[in-house]
Amino acid sequence: MNKRNDLPEAPIIDHVGIAVNSLREAAARWTAILGEPPSGEETVPAEGIRAAFFGEGPGRIELLEPLAPGSPIARFLERRGPGIHHLCVRVADLDAAVARAEDAGAEAIPPRLRTGAGGARIAFLHPRALGGVLLELREEPAPA
Repeated sequence: MNKRNDLPEAPIIDHVGIAVNSLREAAARWTAILGEPPSGEETVPAEGIRAAFFGEGPGRIELLEPLAPGSPIARFLERRGPGIHHLCVRVADLDAAVARAEDAGAEAIPPRLRTGAGGARIAFLHPRALGGVLLELREEPAPA
């Protein structure tokens, strides 16, 4: 809760996911424009992607390249072309956040809970619940 007025804290945008055909080419363009190289790159086989992140902490940009045809990002690129794929917000308790979303009529995309980039627990909510926006909920992993 917000201590000043007892309202819930505003959502924290963890990152914006952008689907790209070539991670190498897209990262080079983003590096040239932002003046900084990616802060990290990772392959997430369970999601069928290679990802590069720009920035640290909240507000990052995530570039997503499909690992194989038929993966969710490959299908997105076939239907819509490169561009914004999803918005990700941080949550303190993923189980509670998904339950609250489902109670409000949202549908978690199977598998309901999974492991994403950086080892974080994540869930995706179907875009039909949020006016066409695919929302990722991300619970940060416990510090090592």
